[in-house]
Amino acid sequence: MTAIDVLDGGLLTTVQDLGRTGWQRYGVPVSGAMDPWALRAANLLVGNDEGAAALEITLVGPALRCDGPGVVAVTGGDLGACLDGHPIDLWRAVSVSAGSELTFSGRRSGMRAYLGVAGGVDVPPVLGSRSTFVKSALGGYEGRALAAGDCVPIGACLDAGARAGRCLPREAVPAYGRMHTVRVVMGPQEDAFTADGIRTFLSGTFTVTPQSDRVGCRLSGPPVRHVQGADIVSDGTSFGAIQVSGDGMPIVLMADRGTTGGYTKIATVSSVDLPHLAQAAPEDRVRFVRVGIGEAQALLRAARASLDRIAVEERSSAPAPGIFEEDSGGPLAAPAYAGLAEALALDWAAGPARADTVCAAMPGLIVSVAVVPGDVVAEGQPLVVLEAMKMQSPVRAPRGGRVARVFVTPGAQVAGGAALVEFDAAERREG
Repeated sequence: MTAIDVLDGGLLTTVQDLGRTGWQRYGVPVSGAMDPWALRAANLLVGNDEGAAALEITLVGPALRCDGPGVVAVTGGDLGACLDGHPIDLWRAVSVSAGSELTFSGRRSGMRAYLGVAGGVDVPPVLGSRSTFVKSALGGYEGRALAAGDCVPIGACLDAGARAGRCLPREAVPAYGRMHTVRVVMGPQEDAFTADGIRTFLSGTFTVTPQSDRVGCRLSGPPVRHVQGADIVSDGTSFGAIQVSGDGMPIVLMADRGTTGGYTKIATVSSVDLPHLAQAAPEDRVRFVRVGIGEAQALLRAARASLDRIAVEERSSAPAPGIFEEDSGGPLAAPAYAGLAEALALDWAAGPARADTVCAAMPGLIVSVAVVPGDVVAEGQPLVVLEAMKMQSPVRAPRGGRVARVFVTPGAQVAGGAALVEFDAAERREG
C-alpha cells in the first residue's frame, strides 16, 4: 500500500503521532494523539515504531479506500470499524487488499479510534512531528482534518503480510464505560484550594460537558473552592494538568493545550489514566482518586508491559450457540469456576440457560457498565467489567446485536450465572 484515498473525512479525522516535543518554549503546542496508549498499540500491531503517525478518528468515522495490499489495525474507541462492509476486530492487525474500503458504522463505546497502517502515515514532518494542530494549520495533512478527495501517503513497509493476526492480549484490552475513575497526583498548586475544596474534588462526581475538545476536557459538578482566587502568574502546562477556573469547575488539559496557563492547577492526571478522558463522551461521569508519584509510575510501567506482550494469538473458542457466558466461553468456564468456587466455599450457581442472555461465569462485583438498552454492539465489544478473585475482566458480546435489557449497575454484587445483559431475540430470529 502506498496511499489511502479518502472518500469521506468523517467528523474529525487527523494525522497524529506522539506529539511535537521540544517547542513549548516557543509557544508551540505538543498536540499528538489524545489517547497515546491506543496510538502506540495500533503501531505495534502493524509492525511500526510505536511513535509512527496514524489517523485519529473522532466519534464519526471516515470512509477510506486502500490503493494496494497492506496491514492495518484499529484501536481505541469502538466506532464500528468495517472492512468491505464486514465488522473487524479491534486491537488486531488485519490484511487489506487493493480496493479494500474501511468504514465506520457508528459509535459503540469511547470517542476516538486510531487507525495504524503498516509503514505509517508518511506526511512531511513539521518541527519534528507529523501531528496535526488544526487551530494553527500546522503539520499533518495540509494542517487540517481529512476531507473527501484527499490522498494520504503511506510509508514503505517490507513483509507487512507477516504481521496480520497480531493482537493485544485480551486481558489488556481496555473497556470504555460511561463512568471514569481517574487517578491523580495532587499539585502543583494544591495549597491554593481550601480543605473543603480538596475534599469536594476528591469526593465529587463530575460530568463531561459538550464544550470538551482536544484542548481540554471540561467538567461540570460541585464547585471546587479556592482560598483566594483562581488566577496565578502563568506557568507551564502538562498533558493531564487539572486547572480550576474562577467558577470552581475543573478543566483537564489535553493534547492541544496551550503551552502556559494562568489558572491554579489542583492536580495532574496519572499518565496511565489519560486514555479514560480521551475516550470520555459528553455526559460521561468522572471521579478523581489521589495516588502518589511512585504509584502512578508503577501503574504506567505495568501498562507499558502489556504493550510489550503483543503477539499473534489464535481467536478464542466461540461460546455455545444461544447461551453466552463471561469472556472465556460458558461451556469451559462455568464448570471450572464451579469447582474453584466450591473449593473456596463461594456461593456459585449456574442458573437456568437463557438464550440471548449474557451471564456471569462466577460471583463478582460489577465495576462498570458500558452499554444501555437500545445500543447496537459488535461481537467482542465489552459490555460490563466484572471483578472476581481480585481481577477485573471485560464481559464481551458473543455476537453483534441490539441490547434489549441491562440487569446490573456499577457496584452490584452478582452470583455465578446471573443475567447481565440481554440481546434482542427478535433481531436474531430475523437475521
